[in-house]
Amino acid sequence: MARSVLGHQRFQARGAASNRAGRFDAHQVERVVDDWYEEQPPHRIEETVLADRARSLITTNDSPDVGFEASINPYRGCSHGCIYCFARPSHAYLGLSAGLDFETKLFYKDNAVELLEAELARPGYRPKPVALGINTDAYQPLEKRLGVTRSILAVLARCRHPVSLITKSSLILRDRDLLQDLARDGLVSVMFSVTSLSDEIKRSLEPRTASPEARLRAMRELAADGIPVGVMVAPVIPAITDREIEDILSAAREAGATCAGYVLLRLPHEVKDLFREWLREFYPDRAKHVMSLMQQSHGGKDYDSRFGHRMRGSGPYAELLHTRFRLAVRKLGLESDDGRHRLNTAAFQQPTRAGGQLSLGF
Repeated sequence: MARSVLGHQRFQARGAASNRAGRFDAHQVERVVDDWYEEQPPHRIEETVLADRARSLITTNDSPDVGFEASINPYRGCSHGCIYCFARPSHAYLGLSAGLDFETKLFYKDNAVELLEAELARPGYRPKPVALGINTDAYQPLEKRLGVTRSILAVLARCRHPVSLITKSSLILRDRDLLQDLARDGLVSVMFSVTSLSDEIKRSLEPRTASPEARLRAMRELAADGIPVGVMVAPVIPAITDREIEDILSAAREAGATCAGYVLLRLPHEVKDLFREWLREFYPDRAKHVMSLMQQSHGGKDYDSRFGHRMRGSGPYAELLHTRFRLAVRKLGLESDDGRHRLNTAAFQQPTRAGGQLSLGF
């Protein structure tokens, strides 16, 4: 597949400035201006939304770096447009770019409820807390129209299955009824990802996410409803957002957070080039310094994918971040560990079959 890598421009409310070739693309094409004719690119890119007929829903994970063993992703691609999103390279498996394609060519699990009911009803199924919306945000704008995440939560609530969520969206407030129901049995944890408290940084870094204040307000409202909430300071970006660690933790604690975690910026595969584009556009004066600190934390590379290194890094700078985080959570009385609440697995009720069909009593 040939894909243009040059001719970057900033599209309205999009994080990436290009559709860079993926690592599986056989060819790359460079745009050349020959002074004869140049087609003017659009100022907006419309979204394409397609059903993704998945064969399974619950994905297992054996990484020691994250605090969950099972996850569900209702969507592929994410219109939030976070330039640093570690899930961007997954679009390469679909023959699409990790750049603008990831933000505008979206897929949803239209058979999510059917698959989930079947998997929970399997003989011998043993419940483990499921992390909902890990690769892409389960409450991205598309969810407001399609409601896939809510349908999954409804099944989990009916079966009393533990679930954790992480989001940058205040849309989660729509589902507070289900979350309250789950919280009564210690079955839910909600983490809000906060990268910066600055609206200016947020607009360029995470263009279609909720504002930092909106996330804190949603956190405050869920906490008032008795729903356990926490904060992920993620990602920490050297020389741009790293100075905000303590302020973010303090603001989240005031909003009702009881646990916290953090992740150092990750730049796997195509993300490193997209992030460098973003740096050159928004922080040209410190781009070299940012990447120097990243490489110091990853053995001289932009990214080290090894377990134990990819989430926190290593070396003096990474150790300094870890020390600052540890001291701040201790001062604020937050749980730190893996940044998640402990959930109850004893209340699980397997769905039953009636007339050969699964019946959840909705």
